[in-house]
Amino acid sequence: MTDQPEVVIVRWPGQGPAPARPAELLAAYHLRTQAEKGDPVADVDALPDRYRKEILDPGAAFADDTVLIALSGDTPVGCLVVTAPAGGRSEIKRLWTEPAFRGRGIAAGLIGAALARAAESGVGTVRLSVWKWRTSAIALYERLGFTVAPSWEARDQLLCMERTV
Repeated sequence: MTDQPEVVIVRWPGQGPAPARPAELLAAYHLRTQAEKGDPVADVDALPDRYRKEILDPGAAFADDTVLIALSGDTPVGCLVVTAPAGGRSEIKRLWTEPAFRGRGIAAGLIGAALARAAESGVGTVRLSVWKWRTSAIALYERLGFTVAPSWEARDQLLCMERTV
């Protein structure tokens, strides 16, 4: 038995036991990604506009999407965006777990909730793209049934994956 508080997954906005907001989690995700790309920035203000907009107003950036937040007590410890269905597909984006909470199944729980949400929406396929250097994330996606798919991304170093729901 662990003394760690239970982690729950809630939809944002409007569901769940706490007013979990994704801005801090999105900021951590984008700052880390920017550094991994070899172009580290000091803070959110230095991020590219499209990423900064997500952090400054996630409600507007993801208005048609579902944002899932993992909470440990009242503390947001992970997030994931599952896009609104389009053409029978949804996409998983922005998967992030706070480093201190990794290895506890939070990412798998978020993906499971995203797959359930996609199924509720009548989606047949869920896809995602992941940076090729994120080998542990790729291994997780493969364990959860995702397979490499033909690329729909023009950016170099992105691996595209998908699975049926």
